[in-house]
Formats: sequence, C-alpha cells, structure tokens
Amino acid sequence: METGDADQRRLYELLWGVPSGPRRGPRPTLTPVAIARAGIAIADAEGLDGLTMQRVAESLDVTKMALYRYVPGKAELVALMLEAAMGEPPPPPTGADWRGQLDDWARQLFDRFRRHPWAHAATIGPRLPGPNELAWLERVVTALTDTGLTGDEQLDVAVLLVGHARNLAQHAPPPTDTPGPSQEAGFAALLRGREERFPALTAALRSTRGNGDQALDFGLARILDGIEALITARAAPRRDI
Repeated sequence: METGDADQRRLYELLWGVPSGPRRGPRPTLTPVAIARAGIAIADAEGLDGLTMQRVAESLDVTKMALYRYVPGKAELVALMLEAAMGEPPPPPTGADWRGQLDDWARQLFDRFRRHPWAHAATIGPRLPGPNELAWLERVVTALTDTGLTGDEQLDVAVLLVGHARNLAQHAPPPTDTPGPSQEAGFAALLRGREERFPALTAALRSTRGNGDQALDFGLARILDGIEALITARAAPRRDI
C-alpha cells in the first residue's frame, strides 16, 4: 500500500470511528476529540499558520512523537478539527417549509464559519468528509426531497448555499459583544476626498442602512428566490402548443 493510500485509510478511521485493529505500544490516553479541540483553540487564535503538531502536543502535555501515535500529520489534524468545529447540524425549525429550513441552515453554517475563520481554507479542494459534514448535507437534501428537484440539483443547491455562507463569513468580523466598524464605514473612509473619482460607489454607500448582515440576507433571499422559481416552474402543468 502506498503512503498516500495509507494516510487516507487512517484519516477515514479517525473521522468515521472505524477501528484499525490492535496497536502496539502504551495504552491510549488521548482521544481524537480532545486532540481536535486543542487544535481548534490554537487555530481560532492564530489561524492555520500558527497550528503545528508541536503546539498541539504541548497544549496536551505530551510529546510530538506521542501525538503522532494518534494523528499522522497536520492534514489529518485539520480534518478532525473541521469535523469537531462544524459539529452536527441543529434540527430544522419546527413547521418550516423547505425555504425556511434552508434559510436557517445557511445562517447556522455562516455562524460556524464566522466563529472559526480557519475553516474557510480547510474546506477548499477535494477531501474526505466526516459524518458531521454529511449530516449537514443530509439536511439540505431532506428539505428538498418533495420539491421536484433532481438529486443533482439538490446537491447543487447545497453548493450554492455553502459558497454564500462561507464567502461572507470570511469577510465578517468574529462574534463579539462590542462590534467594530462596519465594512461600509471602511469604504466611506477610503472614499472621503475621492468622491468625484467614485461617484456611483459614494452615492450607494450614502444610501446604505448600515446593516452589517445585509449581504447575507440579500444574497440568501435571492438564491432561495431562484430555487423557488425553478420549483414552481417544475410544478406548473405543461400546456400543449
């Protein structure tokens, strides 16, 4: 078995809790969850650039070599962290239709990405998903099951919503009791004295309401509007010409 295949197998075992058979050596004293939480604490504070196996080992009061007995490398560590940080999706709002369910889903996902900014980079590119990630996807497909959309379209809806939530969370400030200046305020400062060069942008900023979450609300509503239009068109009876 090649090294890459072995690493993928080990990552599968870690994410999905599949036992890999008896292992030699001291009895395990750490769990993947504890290791993931230690990594999350570091990445939340310093990003993925500040995350190293050595730092995680020190925070757990073990040697780096001991840590490698549980997690083969940083890539596998980040995968475990992502699974723990995203967690299981919350249940859909009681009585919500498909649109209400997806609206809630996207906002919950936005909150996860905003609380863990490093997760944006961790979810780019092909990778092995864990059970929590598939549970989030399951919620989208379940909400759309009786809408008339095909399986491909249901999955594409999830991709659209993930992209919107992740992109906006990347530029949003982390949750705090004392919110800082909005992005609009930053733009306004840059445009001050340059109004003639950027007249349309200046006029648009002057008419904003200062709602920092407006982009999330607006984009989410437009995405769901488009999906609703497609569902309605599918349900409409065909007329012979």
